[in-house]
Amino acid sequence: MPSDARLLLLDKNEVEALLLPDDVMQAVREAFVLHSQGEGRVFPVVRELLATGGVFGIKSGDVQAQGLLGFKAAGFWPDNRRLGGEPHQATIMLIDPATGRPVCIIDGNAVTTMRTGAAGGLGLRQLARADSTRLCLFGTGVQARVQLSFALQLLPALCQVRYATADGKPDAAFEAHFAHRCDVSHADDRNVAVSESDVVITATPGGGALFEAESVQPGTHLNCVGADTRGKRELPQGLLERVRLFVDDRAQARQIGETQWAPDTPCTELGDLLTGNAAVDRHPTDITVFDMTGLALQDLTVARLLHQRAGAARVGSSIAWSW
Repeated sequence: MPSDARLLLLDKNEVEALLLPDDVMQAVREAFVLHSQGEGRVFPVVRELLATGGVFGIKSGDVQAQGLLGFKAAGFWPDNRRLGGEPHQATIMLIDPATGRPVCIIDGNAVTTMRTGAAGGLGLRQLARADSTRLCLFGTGVQARVQLSFALQLLPALCQVRYATADGKPDAAFEAHFAHRCDVSHADDRNVAVSESDVVITATPGGGALFEAESVQPGTHLNCVGADTRGKRELPQGLLERVRLFVDDRAQARQIGETQWAPDTPCTELGDLLTGNAAVDRHPTDITVFDMTGLALQDLTVARLLHQRAGAARVGSSIAWSW
């Protein structure tokens, strides 16, 4: 057995330095396409509640033709906020499919944030009306910020943002972060904000319905990020029955996404739009929803990009990992 095998470790700072939004967008798009073409496999998701109050999950998959194999172990630990830490935690491992040996271990927090933002951006580009000018955002955390950043980048007409917070209070830091890019202000009435918006993005922990179904007007598009576990939801009861539903993975969305609340709702996978296997044919009065549960393939294509870039730049810690 070889005794000179190495394992590359990429920490938070190294990952953040190597991640570029446009490159992540391309890697995430590739993941959707591979999934649609049946070349990339997504294995059953592990997503379980812990006695500590956290949620632990594993997303894994492979692309056999490309020698790409790996997983992300991740979850949500709300008590981390009391410690001054980030509640979302993730670690990605790339594995040599020929031997089963680990090749690279990557801090997955920034990867998860960026690839989810990029997936949301692709959803907006495919499904939202190009002339959308008004957006309602639920949440002001890390994921809400990246979703809004991609939205402002990909919807050029977008100029007005109303946001809602869990405590119903304005978030001055959030407003300052985006004030130079749009007219941003706190929504005093979330139902009114939804009714006046062309795009709605929900990026919360998924603790319950965020607004009333009747507030969603014809022509609205919704990106839903927070429902990623059995029992979570952000959309009100009865809304999915009125919409044209799009998902990243049909089976996964019915298991842990918004679609779990209306599993018989017809849906289309976003990757099929990107490959031309399906068409949107959006009518002006259609309400569209993109139920985002996150694909393992997104983590793997972005992780491979980081592994290659780190090798070229000689970034990271290489440690002996002999057989």
